Amino acid sequence: MTATKENKYMEAVGRRKTAIARVRITPAAKTTFTINDSEFETYFPTAELRRTITSVFADTTQNFNVTAKMIGGGIAGQAEALRHGIARALLIHEPEIRTKLKVKGFLKRDPRAKERRKFGLKKARKSPQWSKR
Repeated sequence: MTATKENKYMEAVGRRKTAIARVRITPAAKTTFTINDSEFETYFPTAELRRTITSVFADTTQNFNVTAKMIGGGIAGQAEALRHGIARALLIHEPEIRTKLKVKGFLKRDPRAKERRKFGLKKARKSPQWSKR
């Protein structure tokens, strides 16, 4: 997490499952998003994913220009990684909103990930059908 005074941007990293988001937020007149050099609506096509990300800004009165580089994971994991990164960057800008973000769970990295498959099993925990004879 870094912040520079000459550029006035806040930078943070957000993670979820195998998705990683490098996020930079800059104070602006209107909230805009640029993800991997593409528009917000094209990168996250569903309203639910967009709502997941923009819910972080409910506690702030200021608007920000959000630029993010996303790698890994699926689209839902990337949306939650972006939300995590934005929350961490907002914390650098406005430390007083920490309790509001913490209560909503935006500052915690969601540790759930897919469990690996074990040999002798069909999936991570599913075993082959047992037959008596």
